[in-house]
Amino acid sequence: MKILATLFLAIVCTFQTFAGTVSDKEKDALVKLYYATNGAKWKKKWDLSLSVSTWYGVKTENNKVIAIDLSDNNLEGNLPDELADLVNLVEIDLHKNKLKGELPVNIGKLKHLEVLSLFDNEIQGQLPSSIYKIATLKILLLNNNKLSGNLSNEIMNCSSLENLSLFDNNFEGIIPNGLEKLHHLSEMNLSYNKFKGTVSKNLALLDPLNMTMFDENGNPFLLEINAEKETTIVTEN
Repeated sequence: MKILATLFLAIVCTFQTFAGTVSDKEKDALVKLYYATNGAKWKKKWDLSLSVSTWYGVKTENNKVIAIDLSDNNLEGNLPDELADLVNLVEIDLHKNKLKGELPVNIGKLKHLEVLSLFDNEIQGQLPSSIYKIATLKILLLNNNKLSGNLSNEIMNCSSLENLSLFDNNFEGIIPNGLEKLHHLSEMNLSYNKFKGTVSKNLALLDPLNMTMFDENGNPFLLEINAEKETTIVTEN
């Protein structure tokens, strides 16, 4: 009887050990994120000796990492390229930290990503072209960073986009008319950038600050509404 009890406990312990185990590649990507963002000084740290399923802010499902929420957790540093190896991610929320550097160039590998929330950081550089290939993306919050460059017309490929916030960055150039083709888009804030040219009335109405931009001298101005025939942005529930 004692042997059976011992065997049963061994089986239970083995099951608990492997339950929630993710692939080595995904675990390695998370470890790279931990070290790249000074994990030792996070508010809520990870015990790397324990199962990934116990790590704060990491959500797993069917032994796959599907979400990371480390918002307001004192992350500091650059996002590692290995973040793109977490190909099953549906949500990334790292807002209100001290992240710097550029977004990973391979981020477009996250084909299931629906939420990318990185606002209130110090991320710089241009948006990687691969980000426009994430057709599942619904919420893109990159406001209050130091991003620059143009917003590509390929944004129209993010056909599921519902909320786009690029507020308070250094984007420039023309606001792409491809935004008009995003029929699910119901929230948008592009103000406090350096966009120029004109914008449609439909897009201006989506922006709570009515497309207030900064000129080369840092003075605020409103983008002009173009006189072309208006197109209707359809919001689907």
